[in-house]
Amino acid sequence: MGEKPLNLPNKLTLMRVILVPFFVFFLLAGWGLTGDVIALVIFCVASFTDYLDGHLARKYHLVTNFGKFMDPLADKLLVGSAAICLIELGRIPAWVVVILIGREFVISGFRLIAAEKGTVIAASYWGKTKTVCQMAMTMFLILHLEMPAWHLIEQILIVAATALTIISLVDYIIKNKDVLKDVD
Repeated sequence: MGEKPLNLPNKLTLMRVILVPFFVFFLLAGWGLTGDVIALVIFCVASFTDYLDGHLARKYHLVTNFGKFMDPLADKLLVGSAAICLIELGRIPAWVVVILIGREFVISGFRLIAAEKGTVIAASYWGKTKTVCQMAMTMFLILHLEMPAWHLIEQILIVAATALTIISLVDYIIKNKDVLKDVD
């Protein structure tokens, strides 16, 4: 029996991965507002595919091992690439990005250990709120308009996203600390 072709949710996940280099190019091309707007559109499209692929996979029972593996990887690639580019552009401090990316590594490790034990760690309220705040922060920082009010909103979103990242990490650790116990 041959392999089945990729289903629509998996194609959307792959599209997100393919969009990342284009996003990075336009954000770092040095084309000013034009490049930022193109990068923002690409980021928004890629972010929407994240919502859409998960929704379609669950609704139509198209969840696959490929999707379980690639979807979170594609998310981390998109968000991590954006954060690193924003450091390069001087729009976000590196220490904030270390916290954002570090949290993703810790949660991925927890999920990997849990999966080996047959446990699924679902997304929490704090994790979902963190994601929404990080996306809003990233979108504002990509566009980065030269207006005092815009800069104030960027700073508020950076603080909120960092705080929610830490809160959601602590929440995951507390709720899932049993995952780290050896089962012998």
